[in-house]
Amino acid sequence: MTFPVQLALGPLVLPVHLLCEVLAYSLGYRLYNRLRNPAQDRISTEHRLWIFVGAATGALFGSRVLGLLEHPDLLLHPPGGFIYYLTNKTIVGGLLGGLIGVELTKKYLGVTASSGDLMVYPLLLGMGLGRVGCFLSGLEDGTYGTATTLPWGIDFGDGTRRHPTNLYEILFLLAFGLGLWLLERRRLLPDGWRFRLFLASYLLFRLLVEFIKPTPPLPGLGLTPIQWACVAGLGYYAWLFGRERQASRR
Repeated sequence: MTFPVQLALGPLVLPVHLLCEVLAYSLGYRLYNRLRNPAQDRISTEHRLWIFVGAATGALFGSRVLGLLEHPDLLLHPPGGFIYYLTNKTIVGGLLGGLIGVELTKKYLGVTASSGDLMVYPLLLGMGLGRVGCFLSGLEDGTYGTATTLPWGIDFGDGTRRHPTNLYEILFLLAFGLGLWLLERRRLLPDGWRFRLFLASYLLFRLLVEFIKPTPPLPGLGLTPIQWACVAGLGYYAWLFGRERQASRR
């Protein structure tokens, strides 16, 4: 396989990553509509719409900010000019920013019911398709891993066999989706914990997998900006779990 993979339709060459992103958004939204039953949903359609707006706004802001902080040395002299500030993004920032946007919107609307559970399977589908696009983009995407001598290392075009961290993430998403489905079949997951379990598990995965990516840690801080964001998110969920456990004892 030659990277980056390109899809040619006659004289037209289509960017595979963009096509995968379009598929991710469209199929993820179709799955969401299929899973949602308005008659059983404790959140009204109008409130769901505003929650979507809050999630999208927070995700857009969070993904860009964390993406820029990942390479602070480029902030003053961005490669490619101003467009760099608009295109550099990361999933971790999008998820955490979206979470903040949702919680603020729900607080403003007075919504107390869980809103994230319905989004987990669409997110798993969309993120998996997006990572397929990252993998096929090779070195251009910047989500590859460090050099490795393991037999499944992949040469993305520079002569170095690297960890296919994109594929690791796809495997993680598939395994998590299967495990979540088994938990729900056995009714072992309380209402409202599907999204919490998903985000906490994903943050832990990203915290670990970032150690085999070439992004250097922040000077004197030991971890990359994405890893510190994962630590903050995991800390939040640890605090939330402790608070609810204490409340249940009372």
